[in-house]
Amino acid sequence: MSKEHSKLNGRISSAIIDKLRTEFSFFQGNYLVLVVSWIFMDFAGEIPGTYYGLYVLDLKGTEATIGLIGFAAFLALASVQFPGGFLADKFGRRWLVSSMTFGVALSYLFYALAPSWEAILIGALVQNFCLIYQPALFAMISDSLSPERRGMGISIIQLIASVSTTPGPAVAALLVTSYGRINGMRIGYGIVVALFLIAAALRSNLRETIKDPPKISARELLNSYPNSLKASFGVWKVVPKSMFYLFLGNLFGGFSFAMIQAYTVVYAVKDLGLTEVEWALILMALFITMIIVALPIGKIVDKVGRKIPLLMAYVALAPAVLLFVYGDLSRLFIALPLIGLSQLLMFSSYGALMGDLVPKEQRGKVTGFTQFFGYIAMAIGMLTGGILYSTNHQSPFFLLLVLLIPEFLLTLFWVHEPEKREE
Repeated sequence: MSKEHSKLNGRISSAIIDKLRTEFSFFQGNYLVLVVSWIFMDFAGEIPGTYYGLYVLDLKGTEATIGLIGFAAFLALASVQFPGGFLADKFGRRWLVSSMTFGVALSYLFYALAPSWEAILIGALVQNFCLIYQPALFAMISDSLSPERRGMGISIIQLIASVSTTPGPAVAALLVTSYGRINGMRIGYGIVVALFLIAAALRSNLRETIKDPPKISARELLNSYPNSLKASFGVWKVVPKSMFYLFLGNLFGGFSFAMIQAYTVVYAVKDLGLTEVEWALILMALFITMIIVALPIGKIVDKVGRKIPLLMAYVALAPAVLLFVYGDLSRLFIALPLIGLSQLLMFSSYGALMGDLVPKEQRGKVTGFTQFFGYIAMAIGMLTGGILYSTNHQSPFFLLLVLLIPEFLLTLFWVHEPEKREE
């Protein structure tokens, strides 16, 4: 009897292992390299990101200054999306991603050594010009995932990001309480430089996903901007209309989140009366929640479809924002995880649906187009948020709630999933 049980248990264990191998078979090659590099980058970035808004204020900035830096940064980021998408489809993804990650790493030296907020502005501009690789990066992710594993693959990226960022706020709180806010933040940005350089070195091992890309020519690089503009606008003739409406809804979302992005910590500490350590604990609760729900959400997006989870995200976001605005310590432990859940639903659904709708050879250009206008919207959102927050601290959050309505309606009536998903 015991032998039979042993054989049965062995067969069950073998079946489970085979199932896991099949389920996570995409965890290799470029996808694995990107995930490992993100572990270093996300952990490092969240350390100074915990108190970024307060750091700008400490360096003689104002609440409006935070919005101004964000406005300039997103304009810089928008300006490189068209050439980034064009170059990714024309000359390949690998060289852009691997080389420009080094530039992003070094841009954080401006943050670490900043004598005043103006140095942070310069660092933000350098960093976001180097993010010309973003269209190539997002295209490479879609290239590396099969349609039936796309939702799961994108959710795992969020899972890894949440796991790696969870200790970040605790490290930030330790640095700030030990060395003071300014010196603690400088040390935090020094850690960012070091770990981003490691990630950049890892990304040098990526493999090209475009078949036989031509060699890069200086002339084509100079002409890439006008050529990319023409190609990126023309791409809408060959992609489904649902992608365009999905993009429009994303514009509202980008604008909305940019309005409040840099002010959550400022509002929580200065208006709601939280301590720096309490804020760090709340952020850790947010990341832990995202760890727990990432894989189930990925499974839902792959099994149920992309549209329903996207609509669910808008519905969940409204009460979360209200809990934050009228929050105390206990309410924020509900509000922030709920906001994180909404963002995870949006990110997984949007990324998977975009991959479903857009052919592989057009992904760089579509990403460049959507990112360009998305970052313009976010730049305007940062500036608007700064102006509104300077007059009324709650107004950016209430405007976000209003803008949820057109996002929901656009998705409900005009975004449709394709009958056959693109490879």
